[in-house]
Amino acid sequence: MGLIDSHAHLDCADYVHDLDGVVSRARAAGLERIVCVGLWRKPGDFGNALELATQDPGFFSATVGVHPHEAARVPEEDWATAAALAADPRVVAVGETGLDYHYDHSPRADQRAAFRRSIRIARDAARPLVVHVREADEDCAAILREEGIPAAGGVIHCFTGDAPAARAYLDLGLHISVAGIVTFKTAEAIREAVRIVPRDRLLVETDSPFLAPAPYRGKRNEPAYVVKTAEKVAELWGASLDDVAAATTANVKRLFRLG
Repeated sequence: MGLIDSHAHLDCADYVHDLDGVVSRARAAGLERIVCVGLWRKPGDFGNALELATQDPGFFSATVGVHPHEAARVPEEDWATAAALAADPRVVAVGETGLDYHYDHSPRADQRAAFRRSIRIARDAARPLVVHVREADEDCAAILREEGIPAAGGVIHCFTGDAPAARAYLDLGLHISVAGIVTFKTAEAIREAVRIVPRDRLLVETDSPFLAPAPYRGKRNEPAYVVKTAEKVAELWGASLDDVAAATTANVKRLFRLG
């Protein structure tokens, strides 16, 4: 089937005891690659995504970024590290970065400044941007317009907006990625958005270990479950699962320049 989980946090503590099993189940489910998100955790530490991409570059790719939750805490020297890592050939994108006005773990001004800085890093490194946005679509779109989308493009990861928001991001030239939320009973607005996303602009992801799709909701998520998200997309598009896998995998490979 050849699905790609375009966004997973496999270096989280949730997988410390059974990562090998998680990866085996992903392969058995038909995944051909997982994009592992490498985020700033503490001074000098961007997680282990790059290690995974080094151990098995045929199955894992890595990103590097500063999550909006941490925007106020990153020391200056680690911004320089982020810029250097972004140019590493194992890194396929910058992010996730963006704005989260739901939790506001960092002041909004710091989030906006970090987002702008991350966009510039992506532009300088010729890497696409992975954008996190929650309850901040207006500011997010405004910053993207002001800074300019990197030439390599970008994706709104774990899209939680409605059809008008999706259109706004699509008009900016971005891709849309959906996670397990699209399977939730309350997520009709997201489903309406998926229906209007062109087939060459949609990605699927798990955002593991978070947001497990139905029927696993409430449990730890893992990349194998991206199949459930793809099945829902197939239903919404009136397409086969194989068609969704082919389309979304081609989109990930094109956006992240994967072989």
